[in-house]
Amino acid sequence: MGTDIERQHTNARMSKIVRHNGLVYLCGQTAVGSASVSADVTAQTEEALSRVDALLAEAGSERSRILSAIVHLRDISDFAAMNSVWESWLQPGTAPARTTVAAALASPSLRVEFTVIAALA
Repeated sequence: MGTDIERQHTNARMSKIVRHNGLVYLCGQTAVGSASVSADVTAQTEEALSRVDALLAEAGSERSRILSAIVHLRDISDFAAMNSVWESWLQPGTAPARTTVAAALASPSLRVEFTVIAALA
């Protein structure tokens, strides 16, 4: 394994953070906990993006440095509500390349998941 790849919060299945060549890759971020996952897509989006912020900070980056994002929605009818939170979370002029897809998520109560790639600060 190359020593230039740094992994954090690693288990047998995945790493939450991977750093390589000036980039940081985050695993998919969702709402967690029974109260959070019973929430609507607005609350779940707010929590998941808060988790993205925390992991980016730990990795040495931040939301304005996100280059690419993939948004997975359990129900595409949640698109507008998720976008409302997403657009207020982004700093003006820093929107990354983004794809949004409807997808079956790991738990039936999850409504949204974000996967991002960002430049290190």
